[in-house]
Amino acid sequence: KGLFNLTMGSGSTIGRELAANADIQGLSFTGSGAVGSGIAALAAARFVKLQLEMGSKNPFVVMDDADLDRAVDLAVNGAFGGTGQKCTASSRLIVQRPIHDAFFEKLLAKTRALKVGHALEAGVQMGPVVSAEQLSANLDYVTLGISEGAELATGGEALDLADNGHYMAPAVFLNGRSRMRINQEEMFAPITCVMTADDLDEAIFLANDTPYGLTAGIATRSLARATKFRHASRSGCVMVNLATAGTDYHVPFGGVRASSYGPREQGRSAVEFYTQVKTSYIHAGAAE
Repeated sequence: KGLFNLTMGSGSTIGRELAANADIQGLSFTGSGAVGSGIAALAAARFVKLQLEMGSKNPFVVMDDADLDRAVDLAVNGAFGGTGQKCTASSRLIVQRPIHDAFFEKLLAKTRALKVGHALEAGVQMGPVVSAEQLSANLDYVTLGISEGAELATGGEALDLADNGHYMAPAVFLNGRSRMRINQEEMFAPITCVMTADDLDEAIFLANDTPYGLTAGIATRSLARATKFRHASRSGCVMVNLATAGTDYHVPFGGVRASSYGPREQGRSAVEFYTQVKTSYIHAGAAE
């Protein structure tokens, strides 16, 4: 059961062996919900301490009092930073109706201006996706979104560039509905969908209307709105006038519901997860 036998091989093989048979006291996993559930079933049966970070479907809410230019910057950075291949990516943009058209116009302009190419090339703002399989899955989600009735406003096609790689144009959907699969499933892709809300209450409802709860963000100038959103958001991390994608390593990180299980990562929580508490009682005896 020594770990020296587990240093090579596929993640599925090594992960199953670690969870089911390896002589370990704790296991930390980051990946899909399906794999995480399997790991939990194996490890928990042996009373192995677990820390699971799994799927997400992060909302970014834009209120009608927001700084519009900043909100657009945050939405684009959150949706397309890291080519959308972040568990904290903003794949749902929930915009209050009075500013929807103005926000969307700026969002389209900024998205279309993004330079896609080799990630190390000067001026490039979005690199390739990780593999041919991932690109194919991304394009399938674009097709799915169209079939569900969302309007593909820009992007979503594969790009044939001079550098080898799996490139696609960042995609923005308009007129999304919350129950669409593109608004319920983690895509891990440079794809985002815009939905509208009449007020903060509806925005909160839409933001929470997925099985996940990792990160959520809001753009507003109102402290009252920000406070209400922070309290009502069913997520582990809430950002106010900041992008959903991006964390500080000195503070705890993790989600709720289907996004996470067990203690938080990072910060003091990480120290506590990797520490086994032992209480010792000692009787010194009577003094001579």
